[in-house]
Amino acid sequence: MYTHEVQKRVRYGETDQMGYLYYGNYAQYYEIGRVEMLRSLGLTYKSMEEELGILMPVLHMECRYVRPAYYDELITIRTTLRKLPDRFITFHVELFNEQGKLVNGGRVRLCFVEKATNRTIRTPEYLLEKLRSYY
Repeated sequence: MYTHEVQKRVRYGETDQMGYLYYGNYAQYYEIGRVEMLRSLGLTYKSMEEELGILMPVLHMECRYVRPAYYDELITIRTTLRKLPDRFITFHVELFNEQGKLVNGGRVRLCFVEKATNRTIRTPEYLLEKLRSYY
């Protein structure tokens, strides 16, 4: 299992009239978690797309709202890969407030697409090499 954490502060423009993180913005926090997790492994979405020709479209997303996240609150985004990816990669995401309480949880399932052919492929070997030691 591989887990990575990153923090992000809720900005004013991300909130609704009540000062809560607007429900539609949680997907962006999930994306921050995914992008920074890959970066922690020495990979970036940009290099995967431009240099390696691999795209990762989202196929499915689940989101569970537990309590509100508030304007100016520092949120910890914990992203976990519970199993080694195969044809799909599933990121499990938990958001915690400054008191360490769960705010939101969910998961996002993506696949790998070869940019040149627009066809789905198995998990690229270079990603598996980075992850194998954690499983």
